[in-house]
Parts: sequence; C-alpha cells; structure tokens
Amino acid sequence: MSDLKPSEIVKELDKYIIGQDKAKRSVAVALRNRWRRQQVPEELRDEIAPKNIILIGPTGVGKTEIARRLSKLTDSPFSKVEASKFTEVGYVGRDVESMVRDLVELTINIFKIRAQEDVQDKARQIAEERMLDLLLPKSGSQTPARSEESKEVQFELVTPGSDETSSTREKLRSMLRKGKLDNRYVDLDVADRSTPMVEIFSNVGMEEMGINFKDMLGGILPKSTKRRRLKVPEGLKMLAQEEAQALVDMEKVVKEAINRVEQSGIIFLDEIDKIAGKNGSHGPDVSREGVQRDLLPIVEGSTVTTRYGPVKTDHILFIGSGAFHTVKPADLIPELQGRFPIRVELDSLGQTEFIRILTEPRNALLLQYIALLRTEGVDVIFEDEAVADLARMAEEVNDRTENIGARRLHTLMERLLEDILFDAPDMKSKRIVIDKSYVATRLNDIKDNEDLSRYIL
Repeated sequence: MSDLKPSEIVKELDKYIIGQDKAKRSVAVALRNRWRRQQVPEELRDEIAPKNIILIGPTGVGKTEIARRLSKLTDSPFSKVEASKFTEVGYVGRDVESMVRDLVELTINIFKIRAQEDVQDKARQIAEERMLDLLLPKSGSQTPARSEESKEVQFELVTPGSDETSSTREKLRSMLRKGKLDNRYVDLDVADRSTPMVEIFSNVGMEEMGINFKDMLGGILPKSTKRRRLKVPEGLKMLAQEEAQALVDMEKVVKEAINRVEQSGIIFLDEIDKIAGKNGSHGPDVSREGVQRDLLPIVEGSTVTTRYGPVKTDHILFIGSGAFHTVKPADLIPELQGRFPIRVELDSLGQTEFIRILTEPRNALLLQYIALLRTEGVDVIFEDEAVADLARMAEEVNDRTENIGARRLHTLMERLLEDILFDAPDMKSKRIVIDKSYVATRLNDIKDNEDLSRYIL
C-alpha cells in the first residue's frame, strides 16, 4: 500500500473503468488515508475515522466496479450487499449486522485457502507416507501408530496378491511417484461432512442464533464416515486435503482475518437510496427509517458479535451507492448523512464512452467475445464503423427506454452475435468481419420498433 499513491490507484482503475475521474480520485484518497492512518502515532490512530463515500449515479456507470477493483488492488476484504434487502429489527428478514458477519466469513475462508496452499507441500508428503503405510502388506501385528491411524482412514487394496507385496517401501514409493499405481482402486473411509439442514425463524439475531444452533448440533451428533472407492491419485488428493486442513492453525487464521476486516475491510452498500424515504411516509415505507437507524451504529463504529468473536466496525470503509432518482442524499436521516461526508456524482455514459468501453479496458467486451469465438477456431473482426454504430444504438436505446448504462452493451452484443455464437462450431468460414451493414441488418429493425426494443433490448 505504501507504493500505491492516489495517482497510481487511479491509473490502475483506468485499466478497467472508463471515465468517472471524480469518483476514482475520491476512492483513491480514501484508500491512501487508510495507509496514512497506520503511520500516525498509536494514540491518535484510533481517533481517525474512515471517510465513507456515497456514489450517486444511474445503474451501469461503474459504481460497483470501482469498489470491487479497489478491493482487488489492495487485497482488502470486500463485500457487496443490497441495502434494500435489510429490514428493521422486529420484522422478518435480515438484520444489518449480517453484512459484517458475511464479510468476516468470506475473509476467513480466503485466509484459510491461502494457509492451506502454504502447507500443501508438507501435506502431500504426509499423505504419501500414509498411502505407503496402508499400501504395504499388513504384518501380523500393527504398531500403535498404525492402529490409531486406521481408526480415521482405512485403505484396502482392491487387487490383492500382486507383485508389490514383496517390494520395499522405497520401491513402492518410486512406483507411486511414477504413476504405476494410478489405476489401482482403494476403499477410503472419510468423515461425512454433511450436516442436517436447520432453519431458524426469529425476529432478533436470526443469523447468529442459527450459527450457534448448528455449532451445538455439530458437537452433539456422532461423527459418521462414508466409504468411497477411489483411484490412488484421487485418494492421495483427498488425503492431502485432510492433512492441509489439519496443518492449518485456524486460531491464527481467524485472528489475522478479523484484524484485516477491522483495519481494511470494505462494505459496498448498493441501492442505499431505496432505504431513504421522504418525510412523513407511511405504509410499506415505514421500516425504511428503521433500517437507517439500525445501520447507523454499524457505520459509526460498534462491535458486532460473530461466531468467531467480536468484530469492531470503527475502521471499516463503507461505500454507499444509489441512483437517487426519486430521493436525494438529504432524505437520509441526518445522523447517517453525517457518516457519509464524501459524495460523488458519476457521469452518465454516452456514445464516446461506450466506444471506449467496448475497446479500451483489459477486459473490454469485444475482446471477451473475440476470445470466446476463438475457442471454436473462428476469428471475428470488428470494424471501427461497426463499433461506433453499436455505441450509438446503445445510447439511443438508453435514452428512449430505461437507462441501464454500459449494461446495455451486453444486451446489444448478445443480439448482434446470436447467430454466430450458435453456428460457430459448424462454420466453414473461420473469419468473420462485423461491419456497419451487419450491425444495421441485425439491430436496426428492433431499435426502430420502440415497443419491441423495450422487451428485447
């Protein structure tokens, strides 16, 4: 993070997101401020609160993509939630604390996978030794270690009486590594990880109650095993997975993950405008303000109880986003407004931006379709005039129907290439040029028929 200056963060975002310079600058500064906070004296560090951001703009202009790319850039824990799915405590539905629990769960899983990858070599060695122990002919008496191991995993060679019975351990190891035993089958008893489905219905702390109940059941119910017949390589792989899990220090993983969430977690609150109601609203909108009030302590900084222990939200960065067509940020309750001091309005996208979106980013839409069709041996070439026409049509359809931003390009591209994508495996001509006339033939009739374009495009 010390190497990522705000200008470099913007450059990295420019590789995937077209335009929206104001939003990129705001998130770059917010991200850099996190690193700056870590450098200040410890007594002042906890006093510096993150400057949460509200991104204002219609759908499809890059709000979510900016936040997601930001988290990947800095390897920060990231979670995207729809604010509209939460309900006020007392109503049936998810409570706002669940978004912190989801972020913790996600981060722990990522850290666990990384920890298992770090011990993979050692796990493979142990798995190989266990396989060799059990492939060697059984002697009359088992050692205590062998007997103890057999309680967990038992292997039986499916083809007994083979020449390997007289081989030494090292010869057997050599055969195992060279793949000479790959066609042998083994019966492997593994722990059955399936747990009974438990549904918890409660109006307070529903998720936490469900988690504790499942943990309690997991400790009471007897552990069952399931016998599976596998080839030796598959058995080795399964043993290596078991050993990797056993080698990982989960206490350390959980501690590191929670610390990362607390210090650099990002929660993206989409559709935050859906919980903003105008003053004096009644009926179905009555719980919107309640959701805002439930959300307030999380954003201000509080301690959320999770199955892994308490998690502080004081320094989690919250990025809210919404179209704010019918409401405005000022319609949020004043306390919540104060917790989102930075507000950035994103620009609507037009033909110029659409052309750039189709061609410039590293994951440009045209590059994706070219790569997909190349797997069938078909080369597709898009002429500049065809790309310009496609961008112009996207802008026109957005203006006449619902403005869904760059997502309109996905709809138009699927419609444009529908026949080619269907016929690609059987095509004799492996070179196709998409020109202006092809775009007009495929899309003009639909675009000009407004009733039809509302449904199809």
